[in-house]
Amino acid sequence: MGERKQALDDEFQGFVNSRWPRLMRTAFLLTGDRHAAEDLVQSSLERAYVSWRKVSAAGDPDAYVRRIMVNTHARRHRRKLKEILSVRDASPVPEVAERGDRMAQAEDRSVLMRALAQLPARQREAVVLRYWEDLTETQTAETMGCSVGSVKSNAAKGIAKLRAIPGLAATVTSGGRK
Repeated sequence: MGERKQALDDEFQGFVNSRWPRLMRTAFLLTGDRHAAEDLVQSSLERAYVSWRKVSAAGDPDAYVRRIMVNTHARRHRRKLKEILSVRDASPVPEVAERGDRMAQAEDRSVLMRALAQLPARQREAVVLRYWEDLTETQTAETMGCSVGSVKSNAAKGIAKLRAIPGLAATVTSGGRK
């Protein structure tokens, strides 16, 4: 029994080590704050660890942990009347291109974070999961615990609101600053 537990612990540790940057990026885009993102990822991973045997047997542990993270974030959001996204520290967003003008990229990221902060939580979740995590509508619906129609509606409304933001629209139509 001890060997099986050690094997599960090693498997979980390998999962955490390989997925941490992506989980942090998703959490940061959901919360808008580095410390809140770290807390969200850690509490989600705590829940995943407790039932790691079930999670790893599910076939897609990434989807399972992502679902835990979205549910945990939604639970925290329900407790607070208003969630405030801050753009003070946008540095934890990984996978930023290493070419071009770094100052312009930071400014673009700041514009994007302010734009995301204006979206309601469900629309922000749909946009982040659908377009940053590149999930299908079905995967996004499973992760958010809603129907595909709700994902389509929330994502469309979120994108429409993002398109209506002048600073963001100018950045996108110019292809970003290089």
